[in-house]
Amino acid sequence: MDKLISILDKHETEYEIIKHTKQINTAQEGADYFGIEIGQTAPTLILKTEKGFFALIISGDYGRVDFKIIKELISVKQVKLATPKEVEQVTGSKVGSVSLINESLPTIIDKQLNRFSYVYGGTGIPQTTLKLRPNDIAKLNKIVGYVR
Repeated sequence: MDKLISILDKHETEYEIIKHTKQINTAQEGADYFGIEIGQTAPTLILKTEKGFFALIISGDYGRVDFKIIKELISVKQVKLATPKEVEQVTGSKVGSVSLINESLPTIIDKQLNRFSYVYGGTGIPQTTLKLRPNDIAKLNKIVGYVR
């Protein structure tokens, strides 16, 4: 968490880290808990390809991820979700808590997050949520493409 706060502060990012007692496991749970639209939740998925791992930050209302689009976007033959063990090895976080900011991972972002002033996603630590502007997600990650 200290590393995340350091990155956010270094880039003079407006953000809020919200602590909560309930573990949030799905976009719907997050939307209900914070009283926001499901689209404002921004889960970070970790994808495994032959070129290595990628982060995919999507709007909570994205639905099913179309791996064919992802393959074309990043020019790979295979894409699948990383296993929970791989997610932890790559990010240091458990599935469901992966941070919105992963400077070392090539990142794909859902453009639909830009519909909102603020979105809510992981900090890397369970039972905490990062609230920030969607354009700051793009600024603080290594963006390799956009979906939608």
